[in-house]
Amino acid sequence: MEDILTFFKVMLEYRNRDRSDGLNYDGMGQQECREKIKKAMKNPKVKLLIEQLEKSGCPINPDKFIRGVRCHTPATAFYGPGRGIVICCNYLRFQDEVTQGITHELIHAYDDCRTKKLDWHNCYHRACAEIRASLLSGDCHYLREYLRGQRNLRGHEPECVRRRATSSVSKEPRCTEYLTKMAMDSVWDICYNDTKPFDEAP
Repeated sequence: MEDILTFFKVMLEYRNRDRSDGLNYDGMGQQECREKIKKAMKNPKVKLLIEQLEKSGCPINPDKFIRGVRCHTPATAFYGPGRGIVICCNYLRFQDEVTQGITHELIHAYDDCRTKKLDWHNCYHRACAEIRASLLSGDCHYLREYLRGQRNLRGHEPECVRRRATSSVSKEPRCTEYLTKMAMDSVWDICYNDTKPFDEAP
């Protein structure tokens, strides 16, 4: 994570800006986005994930695997099996957002590599992938939670992981509210405690 004062400044601005109309939100340009993606490659967590992808038999060329584009769907980043990672430049503004998005999606890529038969349309498979990515990427770091307006930080991490993973799984059309809850409950213990390729949750 970046210097703590910079982080607070960036995240406070991020929280306070109006993103209600995602399609009209204009974040950063393509060139600035590419520069931030390049800088993210120096992040220790990003470097480790790229190394582990190679060790698992799925080497990537970051310059081709991670692309910064202008997205028409409100999102920060996407991972597509066999296609790589897309960073939605026009919905992002800060280095931390870019690095965080890449980290989250690289965890998906790692799971896709090591599992081989991961079905992204299967609610159970997707629930496990989203639990791991939300936990291991740092999405639920207590500072990020605090600046999202979550003031009850005692035991915040599992609550945050469940909330964010549930939201992601529910975006799959096949995963109804009932199936999403059932999938989350079913895989929670195994997937929340699976920290590979890290020794423990960062």
